[in-house]
Amino acid sequence: MGNQTTRVRGLAARAGGWSARHRWAAVGIWVLFVVLAMGLGSAAGRVDVKDSDQLQGETHTAAKIIEDSGIEEPASETVLIQGRDGLKATDGEFRQAVQSVMKAVEGTGKVTDVTSPYDTETISGDGRSALVQFDMTGDPETAGERVQPVLDAVAQVQKEHADTLRIEEIGGASMRKTFDDAFGDDFQKAEYSAVPVAFGILLIAFGALVAALLPVLLAITAIMATMGLMGVVSHAMPMSDTANSVMLLVGLAVGVDYCLFYLRREREERAAGRDAQTALRVAAATSGRAIIVSGVTVCVAMAGMLFTGLAEFEAMGLASLIVVAVAMVGSVTVLPALLSLLGERVEKGRIPFLRRRTRKGDGGSRFWSAVLKGVLAKPVVSVLVATGALLAIAAPAVDMKTQQLTLDQEFGDSLPIVQTYNRVNESFPGGTEPAEVVVKAEDINAPEVRSALADFRERAISSGASRGPVEIKLHDAQNVAFVYVPLVGGSDLDKAGASLDKLRDEVRPATLGKVDGVQAPITGQVAGSQDFNDQLVGSVVPVFVFVVVFAFVLMLLSFRSLTVAITSIVLNLLSVGAAYGILVGVFQHGWGASLVGAEGVGAIVTWLPLFLFVILFGLSMDYHVFVVSRIREARLRGRTTKDAIAHGVVTTAGVVTSAAVIMVAVFAIFGTLSMQSMKQMGVGLAAAVLIDATVIRGVLLPAVMALLGERNWYLPKWLHRLPDLTHDEAPEAVAHGDAVRDDEGERVGV
Repeated sequence: MGNQTTRVRGLAARAGGWSARHRWAAVGIWVLFVVLAMGLGSAAGRVDVKDSDQLQGETHTAAKIIEDSGIEEPASETVLIQGRDGLKATDGEFRQAVQSVMKAVEGTGKVTDVTSPYDTETISGDGRSALVQFDMTGDPETAGERVQPVLDAVAQVQKEHADTLRIEEIGGASMRKTFDDAFGDDFQKAEYSAVPVAFGILLIAFGALVAALLPVLLAITAIMATMGLMGVVSHAMPMSDTANSVMLLVGLAVGVDYCLFYLRREREERAAGRDAQTALRVAAATSGRAIIVSGVTVCVAMAGMLFTGLAEFEAMGLASLIVVAVAMVGSVTVLPALLSLLGERVEKGRIPFLRRRTRKGDGGSRFWSAVLKGVLAKPVVSVLVATGALLAIAAPAVDMKTQQLTLDQEFGDSLPIVQTYNRVNESFPGGTEPAEVVVKAEDINAPEVRSALADFRERAISSGASRGPVEIKLHDAQNVAFVYVPLVGGSDLDKAGASLDKLRDEVRPATLGKVDGVQAPITGQVAGSQDFNDQLVGSVVPVFVFVVVFAFVLMLLSFRSLTVAITSIVLNLLSVGAAYGILVGVFQHGWGASLVGAEGVGAIVTWLPLFLFVILFGLSMDYHVFVVSRIREARLRGRTTKDAIAHGVVTTAGVVTSAAVIMVAVFAIFGTLSMQSMKQMGVGLAAAVLIDATVIRGVLLPAVMALLGERNWYLPKWLHRLPDLTHDEAPEAVAHGDAVRDDEGERVGV
């Protein structure tokens, strides 16, 4: 290795050098880019994912039929009337209460199609419960904003019959209002608190106000630019609110990280006695290059989501990819310009009590020096202990159970409406989430079609898939019918799924399937969950292969080492596996669930494992590329492999720790949200980053590299023809401008 040479191509070095020499132009271009992106995004507007594009399969077909027909399904509401102390639906007071409810909701002027349980036969088998059903008028998307008068009217009837009856409302509009009131501010609070938390940690890390502000400003401007770009690209690939939240998380994480890497290296070089210009050149050629390698790798990982075929995942993947690319470009262009402009003023606003700790310029860490000393002294033991611990943590993931979380799983039973949901499902299994058969025919009133609909209703009950009542709504003008089938199993998705399979595989073929020209896809929450699972399972292998293969190739090209590429993939997979194990242990098995408010969930939300794999695989590369780059740099300067490992890990320990603390803190904020799916995402991300920055980078990586020795840099001869994307140049070369000229692409010995 000592006789090799490397080409001083220096994309990062050239970008940083140009920006430092033309600092006002670089800052101006960045500001113009952010303003233009926001302006274009605002002018274009954002196109969001349509319901018909959310999934493939029958759910997609049903949504497409509804969309093409121009039918807008109203927000449906249900009032549960339940007798106390043996009171039944046949009793006079019960009947009077039903009439009072119907009159009260009609009197609000906000509802239509109010039906009596005595007409629709929505009375439970034990005769104690009945359902008054109606639709909200107006746009179903905004029904939650108009439902309060209806809720008040039902509550007034409940007061009049408080001693003998339980009367409570549930439905799409009332649930949306309840959740908006209870949890609507959760996301905003999490997003707004993430920035001050990151700034506070940076302030501690740098001990200076200006230095701490730079990474936050870079991340915020990258996020602002991405929001504008999302509006533009949404006309080709629709976006969503979820994609926006994920973009903010990823953008803040990588934006701060990249700036932190660059700024720390520049300060380290200046503390080592280099002048400001040379320190910037070294930071550009080293940390700048690591940022580009890391950014491209993260972008590739995020691109894996585009292979799922799920519109929501595609939106998240593209939004994350854009923000990482923008943050990466900003870090290697506008950041060196700002550092050149600020000069010594980057130290302005120093915090007195942090002065002593931040003066140390060598980047060393006494704690990690002590840890590393033990690791390098006994690398075999370190590898066995660390690997064994991670595999033990990952072990629970073997029996991971994934599903779309039901209402009570997602929110617990603390909200009254969740208790109502459970009571409706107990009395009318599947009543809150019926399967919906969307029937499209050339003539919906043709005798054979009407007969098939009647047969379907009868067989749905006789087959055991439903206990009824099965409701049919005809839309004559559009030749479409909606058939609502409460599924046996109710909120138990496994049992409800079996009932859905009966409808799809037995009942439909024997009835509607026999009529030529009739389409009858079955949708609804249970069907959507099943279709989502099927599609997600089918996309796991292509996404996994794409991310792993491309990450491997990028690492191979970036470090010109087959060994580094292989160990990078293996170590990242270990950290992802450990995160899965923690998720299963806490949320599925309930180990320590009370500590995070996750009692009784019993499953992992379906979309999370694949989402975590892509996000964590990308973010893990941040630290990995940064640490390995520093190790390789030290090796190129003539240190032995063991010394290079010690130098690389110890000198990067401070920046990796600071970056990890920021990520863990930001992700942990999402772990405090009330929704279990968001809590699972926050806990999974925080745990994985913590493991990655400590056990993986601080113990396992140096131990494995120490064991491999010179084999770390092994590249078979038949791979020597691969493109050379290795380190731009050694710091000593950069430090002496007359030794090399990075703009000329000359070769220098290393």
